[in-house]
Amino acid sequence: MPSPDFVVRAPYVVTCDDAMTVIEDGAVAVRDGIVAAVGPADAVSSDGAELIEATGRILMPGLVNMHCHAGDSLFRGLVENLPLEPWLETVWKAERAILDPAACRLGAELGLAELLLSGVTTVMDMFWFPEETVRAAKALGIRVATGGIFFDPPGMDGHLADRRLADAAAFFDAVEDEPLVFPGCLPHGTYTVSPEHLRNAARLARSRGGFFSTHAAETVAEQATVTGRYGRRVIAHLAELDLLGPDVVLAHCVHLDAAEMGLLAASGTHVVHNPLSNLKLASGFAPVPALLKAGVNVTLGTDGAISGNDLDLWLAMRLAATLHKAVTGDAAAVTTHEALAMATKNGARALGAGDRIGSIEAGKAADFILVAIDRPHAAPLFDPVAHLVYSAGRGDVTDVFVAGRRLVESGRLLTADVAALVAGVNALRPAIAAAIA
Repeated sequence: MPSPDFVVRAPYVVTCDDAMTVIEDGAVAVRDGIVAAVGPADAVSSDGAELIEATGRILMPGLVNMHCHAGDSLFRGLVENLPLEPWLETVWKAERAILDPAACRLGAELGLAELLLSGVTTVMDMFWFPEETVRAAKALGIRVATGGIFFDPPGMDGHLADRRLADAAAFFDAVEDEPLVFPGCLPHGTYTVSPEHLRNAARLARSRGGFFSTHAAETVAEQATVTGRYGRRVIAHLAELDLLGPDVVLAHCVHLDAAEMGLLAASGTHVVHNPLSNLKLASGFAPVPALLKAGVNVTLGTDGAISGNDLDLWLAMRLAATLHKAVTGDAAAVTTHEALAMATKNGARALGAGDRIGSIEAGKAADFILVAIDRPHAAPLFDPVAHLVYSAGRGDVTDVFVAGRRLVESGRLLTADVAALVAGVNALRPAIAAAIA
């Protein structure tokens, strides 16, 4: 067997495999961007390989953020103390005034840099000019799932509904050979996109082997709007249009009844829980324990920095593991293993990439991170999984690898000039503020 390119040894390897295996004094060998071996350090040969001693670290899979609007980092903290619908109107006003391809590229670079520094190695992103998000992702080295936006009103990109399908098809063509890109179609929602255009988006995505993702059942007002317009609730509306299934990822799913949860489970549709955004916009509490019990694959997202003020998937994971205990009165409502799976392998499964990413297993891509445990809030450490869910945070992430390539080293992003990104965004601040004045 050829020697690995490098081997990383760590006090703990949290694999996030189906058994949530934890290996003490473990090691991971990488060859050609793939995990060649994982196991106890004394069983993983490092002969002929670079040896990385990750002393005081947990080695774990990179996080998978399944719902984000990275470009909206440009508007962080701009609109506050409003529920979703009036909040959106203000956000869209700012976006219309500022967004062009260059601004979207800048916002995407800032947001993706924040994600990488926090240990996210794959992100599903919905934003205008998705080709700019791909350019930013390629430059930084992060995996991205994105694609054509569908939106019936005039879009923030200046495009009208009649060209959305062509835009989305062109996107599939443009990224056909991009190994770090998962292409799909991303209609904004059932209240902003007509049944015809929703069907067109799904038809295109399915014909090209891509995913379909949209916001769904986020607020009471959304449910009322869709029910009043079509005579059925959001999930039933999607089901009627044949827009549920294992290639479908629905963001939020806060306001669901038992019948809707049954439709999601029976169809194999994936759900993205965005707890911080739902809390901050007063949207409500998604029925995550009931969804898990029904067998729905629940993943995690940060939403955009404009609705949560940062892109911290660690906070989302901790909220997912805690707030549902209080809501249900059940201390085991979401277990630590379930919460960590939501942030890793469940997201990979939702992308149809569970055989490639989401866990540390031989044959999968070497997407992993190192999390410091040589700090006061990590002592004593009895359970590495509990520590990751309840105690660790993005500031503990020291190193990030995607496909075996080191993108973050000792807390420093190697693929972008962060200071220049921050300066570029700050230069736009006066114009952004003036847009909603």
